Amino acid sequence: QVHLVESGGGLVQPGGSLRLSCAASGSVANINALGWYRLSPGKERELVARRFNSGTTNYADSVKGRFTVSRDAAKNTVDLQMNSLKPEDTAVYYCNAIELTQATIKGYVEIWGQGTLVTVSS
Repeated sequence: QVHLVESGGGLVQPGGSLRLSCAASGSVANINALGWYRLSPGKERELVARRFNSGTTNYADSVKGRFTVSRDAAKNTVDLQMNSLKPEDTAVYYCNAIELTQATIKGYVEIWGQGTLVTVSS
């Protein structure tokens, strides 16, 4: 199975930038997509950005133009560059992988990292 480890969270002022990184290990050959979700108090978990092996990339409307997701296939990593950060971006950010498998009816499972806290505040 795939294992994910995030790094790069922290405190940043509004308008600042932060870069999150996630390293995948284990059954990386079965990964179909890598991306980021976030969870903040009182809100539902939200897909922030995701990049599929095909190159298709999805972004939440709230981060378009400010965040960029990138993957390094050789290193099995996915990064999230966050610019022009706003207080409403404060959340725990989770790395997410879609791992293909024949062990489930859906044909895939979702793997989660432990999460990293991003706080945007002055």
